[in-house]
Amino acid sequence: MATKNMIGIDAEQAAQLADKLNRLLANYQLFYINARGFHWNISGNKFFELHAKFEELYNDAIVKVDEIAERILTLGHTPFHSFSSYLENATIQEVSNVSDGDVAVREVLSAFKVLIEAERELLTLSADADDEGTNALMSDYIREQEKLVWMYSAYLRD
Repeated sequence: MATKNMIGIDAEQAAQLADKLNRLLANYQLFYINARGFHWNISGNKFFELHAKFEELYNDAIVKVDEIAERILTLGHTPFHSFSSYLENATIQEVSNVSDGDVAVREVLSAFKVLIEAERELLTLSADADDEGTNALMSDYIREQEKLVWMYSAYLRD
């Protein structure tokens, strides 16, 4: 007989979801710090435009970091909370000293690809577990990020 956690989700499925969410959390932490670095170090004729856009990205990422960590806790597990854990579990790599806008935007697009793939996997797993909370979160993230991918890709076509 399957054991349910405090919110009525199968405990094994909740553990699998928490593991995938922790990996997503790690990727968001790397995305956040990279976007912060792009914001600080961007230069050139697109400075004002990109400086503001990168600030939007890191402000949004830090909100998502909190939401993901709280979802892991809601599922009855512990979110990663050390940079060594983030570095160990993230697919997104640290990016240092990028001041070129096109390079930074390509890095953002590459990171979105990683995030969206992980979110799609979580969307499927959460649907199978009847975990509407995680499912709704991932659906919202995917919808937002698909639009951003379109917009940042359009930026590179100037």
